[in-house]
Amino acid sequence: MTDIAIETAQQKNNQIKSPSLLKVALEARTFIEAGSFAMSYPLLQASAKGDSHPILVLPGFLAGDFSTKLMRTFLKSRNFHVYRWGLGRNLGKQSDPQTGAGQVIIDRLVEIYEKHGQKVSIVGWSLGGIYARELARLHPEMVRQVISLGSPFNKTLKANHAVKLFERTSGHKISEMTDSFVHNMHRPPPVPCTAVFSKSDGITAWQCCLEKLSDQTQNIEVFSSHCGLGHHPFVMWLIANRLAQPEDEWNWFKPNFIERKMFVCH
Repeated sequence: MTDIAIETAQQKNNQIKSPSLLKVALEARTFIEAGSFAMSYPLLQASAKGDSHPILVLPGFLAGDFSTKLMRTFLKSRNFHVYRWGLGRNLGKQSDPQTGAGQVIIDRLVEIYEKHGQKVSIVGWSLGGIYARELARLHPEMVRQVISLGSPFNKTLKANHAVKLFERTSGHKISEMTDSFVHNMHRPPPVPCTAVFSKSDGITAWQCCLEKLSDQTQNIEVFSSHCGLGHHPFVMWLIANRLAQPEDEWNWFKPNFIERKMFVCH
């Protein structure tokens, strides 16, 4: 890639802005989405059932395992072995400016992989999705597939409302990230990846949450708040569908007539 091409790409990325204040205000609907999950739970029992392989669920920035409780409860009901990350509140301190995922997260993956003797699927919400992708890049032999929920791994790392706070709580500056990590971050890891995003996301620019399309990547749009992606009933239905695919038989999500009212596949 020539210097001119790189500069042009950087200029386009810099034009992507953080979500508007209106979208930020609309994040309050996360409580409605949580309520809709509770009301839809009986219907969600008609979603795809899994093969009991292990699932690791990673929370978003500033959140902990409590935030993923609804998702984990649902996935357990769909016949998966589901694991919380167990590392306290995600303040970004578990990250690594050279590899993305710090050693404590790697150790958690290794622990689950060795316990089951089979590959682990990882569902990561927001910053958790960035960890998930980098875990898969570092150890593809241990990861079956990755599902990211509103994770800003593409384009620019600054088009969101969390970057400054991340730098304060994590102790890492965006400028400290190595060139190789930043360069590779937008590239899909060598495992199947599904990126779930919302154009009404009030925390991060949706354009930054998209995978580069290939035969083992897909972007799926939902209408949800950023803070509701981890318990929105439509997202839960989709996650179950993706995780239920047989190992080594991953394929693009192809919604039926009803599902086309719930999702937009890109």
